[in-house]
Amino acid sequence: MSKKTKKSLGVGWIILIIFTALACFGLLIASIVKGKNIALFNPQGYIANEQHKLMLTIVAILLAVAIPVLLIAYSIAWKYRESNIKAVTTPTKNKGKSHAFVMWIVPVTIMVMIVSVMLPATYRLAPQKTLADDKNILKIKVISLRWKWLFIYPDQGIATVNFVQIPVNTAVEFEMTADETPMSSFWIPNLGGQLYTMTSHVNRLNLLADTTGDYPGSTPEINGIGFSGMRFIARVSNNDDFLQWVQSVEQSPKQLDSEAYEQLLKPSERNPVAYYSTFKDDLYDKVLMKYNGHSEGQMYNL
Repeated sequence: MSKKTKKSLGVGWIILIIFTALACFGLLIASIVKGKNIALFNPQGYIANEQHKLMLTIVAILLAVAIPVLLIAYSIAWKYRESNIKAVTTPTKNKGKSHAFVMWIVPVTIMVMIVSVMLPATYRLAPQKTLADDKNILKIKVISLRWKWLFIYPDQGIATVNFVQIPVNTAVEFEMTADETPMSSFWIPNLGGQLYTMTSHVNRLNLLADTTGDYPGSTPEINGIGFSGMRFIARVSNNDDFLQWVQSVEQSPKQLDSEAYEQLLKPSERNPVAYYSTFKDDLYDKVLMKYNGHSEGQMYNL
């Protein structure tokens, strides 16, 4: 067998080993995540689905660039290896203007492709953009506390702690602020992106779930000792179940009056779910005025 044939066999075996290792790695990852809710790859709402498609599109564009570059880099390294005495280099040779043009046009084209995808998506998927007309939106006011989440349903007259339920295929507007807590981040990854909550500020996050189920919510922003337990459940149900749930909460003996809210304000970790049949009508506004004097909460479109 000639030396050339042996080298070809060696390269072939290397390629085979690499692809086999990648396949085994892929199977290992698939077995680990099987049956688990990996939110990044399990979108369950309009916004999350659009973000997932956008991510895959950008990854495809980047791979279309990265794979050829890596192959070219490997082939150059292999061709001009030290042991290959036949390879000849001409580093001082003038490549000409066409070579410089190609070297610049490729990255510019890639950048234009990415911008043409990202720019319209940035406006289309803006968190503050409403997903339905005002009459068909479920409005929920959110107050981040230490270290718990308070949800207020102004139209239903109820409030909850560390649990929020919404009807499927219904646009939801979360109006968010914070009270006596560092900046936090409101995030239901299966349904869409995150948005910050800050004292004296109001942010609005619009989501729409298209699949029933229970989805984890949390704050990815480290905000103190109780950060790891600042979690909640977002339940998506059909409309009838949502209405029944509202009725059941209305029967709760707990009321979110001033005294109850002062207790919620105290720092606590891993709070259990709580339901309140009523709440003070001006509670949310008072939280905003608490940091802004008599002004209304400053509206931010971040």
